[in-house]
Amino acid sequence: MRVDLFSIGKFTVHSYGLLIAVGVVLAVIMAMRRAEKKDLSGEVALNMGIIAVIFGFLGAKILFVLESFEAFLEDPLSVLGSSGFVVYGGIIIGVVAIVLYCRIKRYSFFRYFDLLMPSVALGQAFGRLGCFCAGCCYGKETDLAWGVVFPEGSFAPAGVPLVPTQLISSAGDFAIMAILLVFSKKAKKVGDVGALYLLLYGIGRFSVEFLRQNEQGGFGPFTTAQLISFAAVAASVILFIRNRKSRNAENYQEEFHSIWL
Repeated sequence: MRVDLFSIGKFTVHSYGLLIAVGVVLAVIMAMRRAEKKDLSGEVALNMGIIAVIFGFLGAKILFVLESFEAFLEDPLSVLGSSGFVVYGGIIIGVVAIVLYCRIKRYSFFRYFDLLMPSVALGQAFGRLGCFCAGCCYGKETDLAWGVVFPEGSFAPAGVPLVPTQLISSAGDFAIMAILLVFSKKAKKVGDVGALYLLLYGIGRFSVEFLRQNEQGGFGPFTTAQLISFAAVAASVILFIRNRKSRNAENYQEEFHSIWL
């Protein structure tokens, strides 16, 4: 694992940023290709991908600032300039941005929501590989054989065996992507693929949090990510139930827009 891959003059290529970039590119390519097979617009999928990336990074940084608010008050520039992000913030703000975009352009939100979720999981999987290279989002100390020792210069404590939560999360995200791709071929209701993503990611993130060395806030025994995981799973259950009760997919989408927008 290497934080910095190589430098050209003053320009340094960081493994974290490179892997995130690779994940974003592959995610967008996947979404565009799948859009054509599902009679959706590849151009619209590209636009949504760009919107999701921009607002996703913004949301991830905002939630990180909120979780590190005391440090932010002491040294705002240090917190804003750090590589700290919170994935759930990116998911929430990214989805909200796409909902508004679909509302303005009169696109079917849930059809594109289903289309994009496997790509989101793919992008997250590469992002966690970047976390592993940088040493961020590290796990607790362990005496087990799977412990990983990070070198000096990474975000993780050096010379101490730690649970490789980044690799566990990455493997989980790849698995979620594969499950969603298979499920999308059998799903009978629009919105089910997106709901399944929320369910699987919520359960996975909630579980991994027990292995992470978290310093951010939360409530009681639960971290902020675990509390949001509860909400994600609850939203998933609601979507599935509403989908089963709706007469058809289009009616469900109309109900969603009339209630929330």
